[in-house]
Amino acid sequence: MAAHANFLNTLREATGKGLLVASGAAAVGGALFGYGMHEASRFELRRETLPILPRGSADLRILHLSDIHMVPGQQLKHDWLQSLAAEEPDLVINTGDNLSHHDGVSALLDALKPLMQFPGLFVPGSNCYFAPKLKNPLRYLARSTGTPSPSERDSLDFARMHRAFGAAGWIDMSNRNYATVFHGMRLEFSGVDDPHIGRDHFAGWPAGSSTSHEAPHVRIALTHAPYQRVLDEFTESGAHIIFAGHTHGGQVCIPGYGALVSNCDLPTWRARGLTYWEYAGREVPLEVSAGIGTSRFAPVRIACRPEAALLTLTARS
Repeated sequence: MAAHANFLNTLREATGKGLLVASGAAAVGGALFGYGMHEASRFELRRETLPILPRGSADLRILHLSDIHMVPGQQLKHDWLQSLAAEEPDLVINTGDNLSHHDGVSALLDALKPLMQFPGLFVPGSNCYFAPKLKNPLRYLARSTGTPSPSERDSLDFARMHRAFGAAGWIDMSNRNYATVFHGMRLEFSGVDDPHIGRDHFAGWPAGSSTSHEAPHVRIALTHAPYQRVLDEFTESGAHIIFAGHTHGGQVCIPGYGALVSNCDLPTWRARGLTYWEYAGREVPLEVSAGIGTSRFAPVRIACRPEAALLTLTARS
């Protein structure tokens, strides 16, 4: 009987300690989740200056938006996006993943309305076409294993969104090229549809006159997901700068270390900000946005605040 009593007492003590550990873990997890939700609403505008334009060119100010992942009712995000119009950019570049909800289009268009008064270009991401799904969050920490296969039942109303962008004068750069003139300088653009779902096809650069390459010009490339094959193609073909999103900057980062994943084959240290991509003897600035939103099923950011970027392209000295 004494042995039995001792066993029961030991079991009670062990159970009590286990409950304390579980309670402590739950408290830490809850605090971390609360911190992550708070970080996800601390929007920042990152500013960069790049001297890549032809000598004598006027400055070109580009506002880079990516991974908005709009959900109805996100008032803080709505108000912050509208406030960016005060920057009065020369050009807005949107690199996709604009939605995270079937009813997000109206909220998105209302938030972007002040910015759509400026010239713009865009490429879609998979979360322009398809709604995100509830997944095990640990899957995000695994390396990307290939192209996802969303079903048609998950389709979003991207056609309505793209029509509204087009009506505002924003150019759809999905697998196409385009040229325009800014203060006497030729701007050439080339974009691809989302490489993450295998829709990319490089269309080259706009054709011009036989001497157009001698005139002052800059080549700007756009992609949602910065897969290496796409970056290599842009770089080898003569891009002067590449804009991308998709990575969320890692979304969950370790202070002092950085991103754990990039959600593609991009090295994690390039998952956010301005770096330089090297290929075929060329070096090209690569601007990767950490994004403005998150999937509605993983609404947290750890050591990785949401951002837009304002790049001032200046003349080379």
